[in-house]
Amino acid sequence: MIEHIDFEKMNGLVPAIVQDVDDGTVLMIGFMNNEAVQRTLEERHVVFWSRTKDRLWKKGETSGNYLHVVSVEIDCDKDSLLIKARPEGPVCHTGAKSCFGQNASVKRESVLIQLAGIIRNRKENLPEGSYTAGLFNRGVAIIGQKVGEEAVELAIAAQYQDKQRSIEEAADLLYHILVLLEAKEIELSEVLQELGKRMMK
Repeated sequence: MIEHIDFEKMNGLVPAIVQDVDDGTVLMIGFMNNEAVQRTLEERHVVFWSRTKDRLWKKGETSGNYLHVVSVEIDCDKDSLLIKARPEGPVCHTGAKSCFGQNASVKRESVLIQLAGIIRNRKENLPEGSYTAGLFNRGVAIIGQKVGEEAVELAIAAQYQDKQRSIEEAADLLYHILVLLEAKEIELSEVLQELGKRMMK
């Protein structure tokens, strides 16, 4: 696709908008030259051209917060790119998910999506001391057992007047369900799609 990109309008560069493939959040914008686009396509990690450092730089090369490329699209004028990616941790240097509106609170509807991403990262890297990594090491049978235990604890909590206890147990159950989905290599979007189908019945 590189031969179709018009690098001439900005003296060898094109703007590249990076969007979270799961929840649609616009994460950041950077610039790419021909080599940056080529490396991005080959390595499946976003690589920019730094205009201040005058060199290529891979997003996450120092922080570890890489942008895993899912797709790259060219706009109709062929002079800018839309990159859909899965972020590995915060994208902005401030620690925010996005470089746009870094002071905005996290959208409630995206919390599960972000948590699913963190769980996927724990499965891939298995960091020492991580409870989530420990679950993956123990296997899907144990994870399934934990889901059952948390469901029972929520059912018990529901019998009491204390709403906070039910909230906490529900959060525990949702977390363990997400771990189970990741262990089974089931995308959260697949479950949401199934729920959407049922809403129509």
